[in-house]
Amino acid sequence: MRRVVLNLRDNRPAWALPDSAAAAIVAAFPPGEWEVVDVRAPVSGRGDGGGVSQQALAAVSGAEVWIGYGFPRALLDRLRDGNAFPGTLRWIHSAAAGVRSMLHPELVSSDVVITNSAGIHAEPMAETVIGALLHFARGFDFAVRAQARTEWNKASFEDRVGVVREVGGATLGILGYGGIGHAIATRAQALGMRVVALRTKPADDESGVRMVHGSDGLEALLKECEFVVCALPSTDATRHILNAERIALLRSDAVVVNVGRGDAIDERALTDALAANRIRGAALDVFEREPLPPDSRLWTLDNTLVLPHISATTPAFWDRQVALIVENARRYREGRPLLNEVDSARGY
Repeated sequence: MRRVVLNLRDNRPAWALPDSAAAAIVAAFPPGEWEVVDVRAPVSGRGDGGGVSQQALAAVSGAEVWIGYGFPRALLDRLRDGNAFPGTLRWIHSAAAGVRSMLHPELVSSDVVITNSAGIHAEPMAETVIGALLHFARGFDFAVRAQARTEWNKASFEDRVGVVREVGGATLGILGYGGIGHAIATRAQALGMRVVALRTKPADDESGVRMVHGSDGLEALLKECEFVVCALPSTDATRHILNAERIALLRSDAVVVNVGRGDAIDERALTDALAANRIRGAALDVFEREPLPPDSRLWTLDNTLVLPHISATTPAFWDRQVALIVENARRYREGRPLLNEVDSARGY
């Protein structure tokens, strides 16, 4: 009997596999040919996924398909200790978008196919980004602080021309034009924004989005854009892509938003720029260290919006996730290419 293992019972209700979703996934693997093991022990889907229960360790041996939050090192070690890697394992699907922590050398060099959930989170993350842009453009940060002081204060809105503004006509730069970047661009254009996107390779303009690439393209984007959104995965190439030198290129009225991975930005350099009011502000959903330490200066800066890595939260997650898994199950059984296959060499 061929085995599928589901390891998706997250310890947070918003991300825990509902029984109805589990049933839909089970139905995608015909009974009689497939055994589906639903690991009921809690697992952590935070970040790229992590933590392994004893039940999951017991279930991995003999699995052909693993569907979970990442594939922690302990699972690989269990298989290797039993001389069972790759053994029957042929396909790993992660319900997370990021995969860096699961790209173990032995796994990368094997024939095991890895898929992720890139694009599943695009809609809620794009809405979070638009909310962050409007938060600073319309001066909601000033209003929140005044409310906390029970103060009716119009000065922040009226004493400096251009601080409170419209987003229509402004230019938005997007670093990372995958599913999330595309969803952000669509919404920004609907609000009348011009959009510039950074790609890893030269590309033609797409649906009114101007494409740039390379260091020169990135630096031109940073100098031009009032709003800069980072929607990049965590790879060696993206680490500190916004370093101190590039942060210094930002306009004085720039707003930076990061919903990708925390290590794409040199956090200390960005904090220094915010503390010195060299840019308008930043909305950060991801950080180099999570949870953000209590002694981080970011907590106390008036021009910073701190979000606890929640930009993807939505009750629609399981509808989209199950649709992806079911479609890929069909493709796997039919021997066709899978959606969202990870390029291990590029790290996403």
